[in-house]
Amino acid sequence: MVTPLRNIVLPAPPRVPACPLRERPARALSALLLALCCAWPAQAAHILVDAGHGPERPGAAGASGRAESLYNRDLAAALARALAALGDRTTRAEGIGADIPPSRRAAIAPDADLLVSIHHDSAQGRYLAAGRQAEFAGYSIFVSALNPHPARSLACARNIGSYLHAAGERPSGYHAAQVEGENHPFLDRRLGVHRYDGLAVLRTAPMPAVLVEAGVIVNPEEEARLGQSATIRRLAWAIAQGVHACLMGRLAEDRAIAH
Repeated sequence: MVTPLRNIVLPAPPRVPACPLRERPARALSALLLALCCAWPAQAAHILVDAGHGPERPGAAGASGRAESLYNRDLAAALARALAALGDRTTRAEGIGADIPPSRRAAIAPDADLLVSIHHDSAQGRYLAAGRQAEFAGYSIFVSALNPHPARSLACARNIGSYLHAAGERPSGYHAAQVEGENHPFLDRRLGVHRYDGLAVLRTAPMPAVLVEAGVIVNPEEEARLGQSATIRRLAWAIAQGVHACLMGRLAEDRAIAH
């Protein structure tokens, strides 16, 4: 039986000078309740950060032989830290002792506002066999039309793509090629967003969901870049900004509708 690891990263509660305790018990209780309210941002979003793959099925092998799952864990950890710095709550899904099936990853935090699954890319086996690894580079973002929230998933995917683009990253594009094993059509060519209904982690999630392929690790030059701490931090910050901007807009819309 798989025991998923849950690591909830909470931002440090802010100081609340506007909520002082009074001497009288009733006022003290009111102030305490207000302080607890103030200590958690009213607009905080909750993101499930999924580090794709695990020790049993570690995903693609980089040009150096390093497993994709290790790259995924590094970037997912950096993404959780970046989201926390923006004031968002995170739950992390990682298969460390054993794999977590893709269809069960969303169940780790079913109340999350968004699932972001972190991966690193490969290329079709026939291209690798032909020695064409260096031809493939860049990020890709996937959403599923079978997810119960396709419009919100696409909105967040576009936000992430915008911030990755602004950070100097470029989409790979080859997943839209009409060849066997690919043919995942663009939903936004410029931002590298594709539709991919076959991904269980996206279509079975009860919340909006996005899968990010951060780059192509079978390309030796790109793998070396993706393993650098500066690159990991830049990618994490770009993804976090895209997620945060998307969810803050959605939460604001929900509050406006409620009122």
